[in-house]
Amino acid sequence: MFDRPKKHSLTLKGHRTSVSLENEFWQAFRDVAKVKGMALNELAAEIDAARGIDSGLASAIRLYVFRWYRDATAPDP
Repeated sequence: MFDRPKKHSLTLKGHRTSVSLENEFWQAFRDVAKVKGMALNELAAEIDAARGIDSGLASAIRLYVFRWYRDATAPDP
């Protein structure tokens, strides 16, 4: 029913790194970058710069994607 996280490569500040994300989160992350008109590495760098030191990059990406979709579907006040 659910996929295990898989490693995906990114480049941040000129350095290669990898994040382990479930396919659904990885695809949603790619979709968000496309809607925002950003390269995937550019969005990852933005998320990386905004995350705290106590949060891993994969967790920060999951939360970013979650909040993006939550805010997009929230009813107007």
